[in-house]
Amino acid sequence: MTRQPLLARRAEALLGTAVSATSPVAGGDTSTSTRLRLADGRNALMKTHPGAPPGFFEAEARGLRWLAEVGDGVPVPEILAAAEDCLLLRWIDPGRPTADAAAELGARLARTHLAGAVLGAEEDGFIGRLPLPCRAPEGVSWTEFYAVRRVLPYLKLARDRGAMLPEDAARVEALLRRLPALVPDEPPARLHGDLWNGNVLWGVGGTVHVLDPAAYGGHREVDLAMLALFGLPHLRELTEAYEDASAALGRPLDAEWRDRLGVHQIFPLLVHAALFGGGYGARAGALAASYG
Repeated sequence: MTRQPLLARRAEALLGTAVSATSPVAGGDTSTSTRLRLADGRNALMKTHPGAPPGFFEAEARGLRWLAEVGDGVPVPEILAAAEDCLLLRWIDPGRPTADAAAELGARLARTHLAGAVLGAEEDGFIGRLPLPCRAPEGVSWTEFYAVRRVLPYLKLARDRGAMLPEDAARVEALLRRLPALVPDEPPARLHGDLWNGNVLWGVGGTVHVLDPAAYGGHREVDLAMLALFGLPHLRELTEAYEDASAALGRPLDAEWRDRLGVHQIFPLLVHAALFGGGYGARAGALAASYG
């Protein structure tokens, strides 16, 4: 490890302790991550993002704190400091995925989801580096919120950026008209909101933390759909434990929830189409057509 003076001085000002060394951390599509060795013996993760929009790191910290309110829910990294230009988290040593850890995460995720929430959030956030509208008008249903706040903004952005053919966009719009008949209503869940494999950190000792939330109150199948979309080690064990814990808490999943996973995968596919192009727009169109 070497020492990057600018990052070290910024971290020292926020933490009130000296930084003895820094080293880059691989991964991440949005922020730059750096490991810090502190003079008091701790290790920290510093996230920076040059040109980050106002409120970017504050939104992430707000989501982490909201998820952390559920003491027996999904573990999240401890926030050491949050500022306009960076976020400092306690370092978590990575480990290897195991079936037991996945099952524990599934049970904890169920407890987080059922801990209570209102639809949306008081403040808007971010998904990746894109704005995420979260304010929900009074009386709006989940399917209305999902269509207007989750799918349509990114459908338009993907289309404007040339990542969505008109026929694929039309298939998604047709699916939105059918949402009330496809998705059963239920009380809002406390969602991570961006729960793909890259935001699941398998730690040493079997504890799994979730990272980089885009948190809000919504349908719990959103997080389950995201986990299934890009793959997660030991997903079967996770979902079985999730189902058992949900039933034990008096809120079993609807029997057809697996058949609807694609409905809630449209949103992250459109986000990826808007950010990265590629075949994500066509994939969203094909998935929407499968429900026709």
